[in-house]
Amino acid sequence: MRVALNVEQLLHHPPGGIGRYTAELARLLPASQDEGEPFDVVPFVARHSRAKVERALGPFGLRGADPVRLLLPRPLLYDTWNLVGFPPLGMLHPALRDVDLVHAPSLAVPPHSGVPLIVTVHDAAAIVFPETYPRRGRWFHRRGSITAARRADVVIAPTMAAAEEISSRTPIPRERIRVIPHGVTQLPIGEGVVAATRATLGLGDDPYVLWVGTLEPRKNLPVLVEAFRTLVSQHDVPHRLVIVGPPGWLDTEGTLQESAKALGDRIHFTGPVRADRLLALYRGADLFAFPSLHEGFGLPVLEAMAQSTAVLCADIPVLREVGGDAARFVAANDAEAWADAIADIVFDDEARAALAHAGRVRAASFTWERCVNRTKAVYRDVLGLS
Repeated sequence: MRVALNVEQLLHHPPGGIGRYTAELARLLPASQDEGEPFDVVPFVARHSRAKVERALGPFGLRGADPVRLLLPRPLLYDTWNLVGFPPLGMLHPALRDVDLVHAPSLAVPPHSGVPLIVTVHDAAAIVFPETYPRRGRWFHRRGSITAARRADVVIAPTMAAAEEISSRTPIPRERIRVIPHGVTQLPIGEGVVAATRATLGLGDDPYVLWVGTLEPRKNLPVLVEAFRTLVSQHDVPHRLVIVGPPGWLDTEGTLQESAKALGDRIHFTGPVRADRLLALYRGADLFAFPSLHEGFGLPVLEAMAQSTAVLCADIPVLREVGGDAARFVAANDAEAWADAIADIVFDDEARAALAHAGRVRAASFTWERCVNRTKAVYRDVLGLS
């Protein structure tokens, strides 16, 4: 089996959770050999320099990978694929002419190449919450959903909630969607790494509440900042709020920085951090808070749980599905309820420890290996090899 895999998402700024998903497919699919069945993955990207591709893939553990680089730059490639349905992959590079299947892990959907096409659609956020995306982002997601409905033999969604939303808000029929949950990195982090990360990022020994993600409107960070302001003024907590991740769009970062000024050094923006430091930040937090208005999966919830950190998240269907009984839930837009819930957890060592234990057990049931094996089973099914 020879599979063409679009890894262009890894060169997006920011790559986001879709980038992590794409990277895990690229990393683990080649290693998931079936006895007696040759299996080959051909990753590809748009036109970039080799150096740029290497810099982008290195942080995802793909250093040394050498994806096929197509003839067209990303904007032109995406637009011609979406609007014209041309050119097919085989015209863009000879290495893609003899593949058995194509997998698009995002809504950058290539034209039919005479072989089955799998598309992963992570959510319908740009349709459900259009105000949280710039104009081009709204267009890309809407058009990509239409294109996936027309071209994909199978669509993969990461949760049942996302699958139901996608089928109700896009032209993609529910019977064509397979649900395959994402995984999470199960890597223990020692206290020495946590202490070194604290020192490097200037956090000192203060306890902290953590948020992780791309700074964009859907993440609902103003509610968390307002809750923390209430927490500091009314509950006398010693904690900082640590916000980790790259800037997104619609000036979310600038607006947030302005609203956070009143908190002074009680709120700390780290920007994006490398993978080992991110895991250490999860491990060192007293609580992970995640007030998103909408998610397709909510990978940071599992990342926090995997590091034995208590989780408090928005009461939305996707996060209920992912968090199960191992998280606590609060109405997404109720800042006062968020302040009260954070105080309840950070001041109750026993409750926090119970959440941490439940989360660690919950996270252990989500592995990237399982995700990749189930994805490969879809490949086999579509190719009639089951």
